[in-house]
Amino acid sequence: MTNAIYYVLAQTVDGKPAMDWQQLLEAGGVVGYIIIGMSVVMVTLIMQNLLMLRRGNLAPVSLAKQAHELITAGRLQEANQLCRDNPCFLGDMIQAGLSEIELGNTVVEKALEDASAEHSARMMRKVEYLNVIGTLTPMLGLLGTVWGMIQAFLEFQSQASPSVSEFAPGISFALVTTLMGLSVAIPALGCFALLRNRVDEMVFETSLLAEQVFAGYRKARLKRKVVSQNPASAKGTT
Repeated sequence: MTNAIYYVLAQTVDGKPAMDWQQLLEAGGVVGYIIIGMSVVMVTLIMQNLLMLRRGNLAPVSLAKQAHELITAGRLQEANQLCRDNPCFLGDMIQAGLSEIELGNTVVEKALEDASAEHSARMMRKVEYLNVIGTLTPMLGLLGTVWGMIQAFLEFQSQASPSVSEFAPGISFALVTTLMGLSVAIPALGCFALLRNRVDEMVFETSLLAEQVFAGYRKARLKRKVVSQNPASAKGTT
């Protein structure tokens, strides 16, 4: 890294150091390339999560309507097959509810909650990697800076009385890795916060939609229960 720093210092325009992208990478050294690699991973994760956390991908309204109609009509097997043919967050929640539907509304609600918690944790694991990158890259940048400063001081230890102006250029270019680390950490942490809120939003909306899918079946089941308990009143109303 030190040789790269002094190579950059030798390239001057009007007495001032001129630094292009190639020289910036050389000044960053091995640590800089690691940070660049993490930035590529960061961009990939952001794109993947943006594509994954779409309402139409996690909770399609058309699936909710079709499942609601089938479940309300008591066609549970068809509703279950519909969800299998359309795998998504909402479909998995509906299947979890259908698997316990004969045990009552309380058990169905618990099954929906468990499925929601499982999917929420699964989605958050993918988003959490951005938090890891946002935490590690500044530390890597600091590591590269400390190493660069050590090398810069070693270059001048043989001089009897080195001036501050001789130290400043080496130290300034040793800070390149800190700059690179912060440049990756800031968007990584920002996107992590936004995507985490997006996960919470989608989990809430999908859970609410899944409950609405079973609402018609609950009302129909409650009505049948009332009729079975009071057959005389049912004949009177007819």
